[in-house]
Amino acid sequence: MSKQETPVLSVQNLKQHFSSGFGKNKLVVKAVDGISFDIYKGEVFGLVGESGCGKTTTGRSIIKLYEPTDGEVYFLDTLISAGFLGNKDAIKKAKKVAKDKIRSIKHDLNEDLAAAKTDDQKDNLKAEFNKKVEEIKAERDKKIAEEKEDIVRKKEEQDANYDLMKKMQMIFQDPIASLNPRMTVKEIIAEGLRIAGVTDPRKINDEVNNVLETVGLLPEHASRYPHEFSGGQRQRIGIARALIVNPEFIIADEPISALDVSIQAQVINLLNDLRDRLGITIMFIAHDLSVIKYFSDRIGVMYYGNLVELADADELFLNPLHPYTRSLLSAVPQPDPRYEKTRKRITYDPSEHDYQDSPPKLQEIKKGHWVLANKEEIAEYKKVLK
Repeated sequence: MSKQETPVLSVQNLKQHFSSGFGKNKLVVKAVDGISFDIYKGEVFGLVGESGCGKTTTGRSIIKLYEPTDGEVYFLDTLISAGFLGNKDAIKKAKKVAKDKIRSIKHDLNEDLAAAKTDDQKDNLKAEFNKKVEEIKAERDKKIAEEKEDIVRKKEEQDANYDLMKKMQMIFQDPIASLNPRMTVKEIIAEGLRIAGVTDPRKINDEVNNVLETVGLLPEHASRYPHEFSGGQRQRIGIARALIVNPEFIIADEPISALDVSIQAQVINLLNDLRDRLGITIMFIAHDLSVIKYFSDRIGVMYYGNLVELADADELFLNPLHPYTRSLLSAVPQPDPRYEKTRKRITYDPSEHDYQDSPPKLQEIKKGHWVLANKEEIAEYKKVLK
């Protein structure tokens, strides 16, 4: 999924698993299960899917509110977050493979010893067995050492880098829940500046007033508390808090889902204006496909922790290939009563895929258009491409 330029954000095989219980009662929920995508400078990347598909978890894992289970996240060409499940699994596999090999050659040795007629033959067989065991153990130890070195590398590379991480900010879904009710608007917005090391009261005051005006609020709002504002105004405060440290990349986690339709339009237009004026790159998480199409340059569709389709916005709406994408699009209402009378809702059934012998992978079926499918499905999808 590469373009010529270096992506602002590169997510590689990201996994976020949550577990509870122990032993046989341990339950593992794979909220995000190995997704990869790139986001480029100045674009809006839309991430869409039904509630519970892993969209918000993806955003929180990227910004390090969650430590990922596996995979790597690169921001401005620097590793900022990584998980180690793959390394740990590789170590377990190396140990198991070595153990199985030793068990197998030991079984062969016992049979050969039973057939040997002289002590010299038996000694030679034992010496050859010991040599093979040492080779297997050396191969196992080499693999384990490589995986441990990779774990150390990831840990060292992703050491806290505050100057880099302040260039990535997040706008949360529920504005009232993400704003401290005991802090004034000025204190809420200025907190990022203070964490970044700004201590001059006059500079803090000027920066807060400037960013309030940027998001359509007034300087006198700085002395008020969150409960004194409407939902749309509170979301603007959340946007101002994200903008105060001059970020290059913003994760907007369903920033309009709790707002009235008219206020939704105001927030979307504000984000659009900020992108054009400040050149900010945005990852926009939502479940409203109408908004996603209007606001996004490219769209990724998530289902149960997996990315099932990825394409430019216009291409995705013209050529929805994956059955889940078609199901989502069939649920979008149109402002046409005649169309609505005949609109048929498509229900997605995961059992329609047969992946027992041929597992799926994200494949580029058309330039810039990726879909999760196996070889047989790709052949069928190509027949319906427009």
